[in-house]
Amino acid sequence: MRGVDRRTEGLFSYVSCERRVPAEHPLRVILPLVDGVLAGLSGEFQQLYALNGRPSIPPEKLLRALLLQAFYSVRSERQLMEQLDYNLLFRWFVGFGVDDPVWDVTVFTKNRDRLLEGEIAAKFFAAVLTRPELEPLLSDEHFSVDGTLIQAWASMKSFRPKDGSGARPAPGRNGERDFKGEKRSNETHASTTDGDARLFRKGDGEVSRLCFMGHVLMENRNGLAVGGVLTRAAGTAEPLAALQLADALQPGSKTLGADKGYDRRDFVMELRELGVTPHVARNAYATERATRRSAIDGRTSRHPGYVLSQQKRKRIEEIFGWLKSVGGCRQTKFRGLDRVGMAFTMALAAYNLIRIPKLLAQAA
Repeated sequence: MRGVDRRTEGLFSYVSCERRVPAEHPLRVILPLVDGVLAGLSGEFQQLYALNGRPSIPPEKLLRALLLQAFYSVRSERQLMEQLDYNLLFRWFVGFGVDDPVWDVTVFTKNRDRLLEGEIAAKFFAAVLTRPELEPLLSDEHFSVDGTLIQAWASMKSFRPKDGSGARPAPGRNGERDFKGEKRSNETHASTTDGDARLFRKGDGEVSRLCFMGHVLMENRNGLAVGGVLTRAAGTAEPLAALQLADALQPGSKTLGADKGYDRRDFVMELRELGVTPHVARNAYATERATRRSAIDGRTSRHPGYVLSQQKRKRIEEIFGWLKSVGGCRQTKFRGLDRVGMAFTMALAAYNLIRIPKLLAQAA
């Protein structure tokens, strides 16, 4: 029998958001882990707020909302508030009731910027990795490092001379700038939209773009991110950031895998001074003009662990792939090194949290 197309609009509802979320939903595993981390950061949150005055957005709910934005590729805060208004799954994860009003977009963004003062994103990312249930999943000896470009939220038209001279307007193009014949570089030009963005290209034949550079340290057991930092794009940014991430590791016998771009004598030497064995891909080649020898000799490359590190280090591309396709890091929607760095760190934390339910199920 065919049903009747009747629109039902009940005045009262007796079903909670909790009952609407399926028992096998992955967020049911993630939420207790997130709540435990946030409870441990309560002291850090307290330092960011005054003891009296009007109550603000709870930082716990703010961080849960930022995680949802990365989980579900919500591209703007306005869309995030719209989802929180009608999506019962989002309301349940953040901690809203069915009838609770959502925040205004401006209020949400202003309170999000408050988290920059206490470096809450970095502390949240580190606190997730210290949870006792994650200890069997993480390697404490073998790591890999790499960097990727993150396109800035700035147009090439904003890349203008620092002396204010500008380029000549193009005739017949509504006054648009004409870059033909103009030599541009980071030494003489800067973006008027985002002063921290730098003109950079990945290699010969590639297009130059205004971008940042994100660096990730990965443990080799399950491919989870255990460190991350965002820097301005530069040719020496990758080895310098890798040394910074390696220096933050706990003392002990460590290995660090990397691609050929890290095969530099100064980088390898400083890694060894830190007590880290450099498992860097060898970059040895010869041309008619010069011969380059690798900084990695047979004393390192002859061991089976070196070959294994070269196989494992490629998994870091899975992290970059998720960050750019899901986490919103292909082209950032923020401006300034601090705000872009916060979004990058939260996306890394979201990647780890997405992976954890499946890894815990496999370990059980």
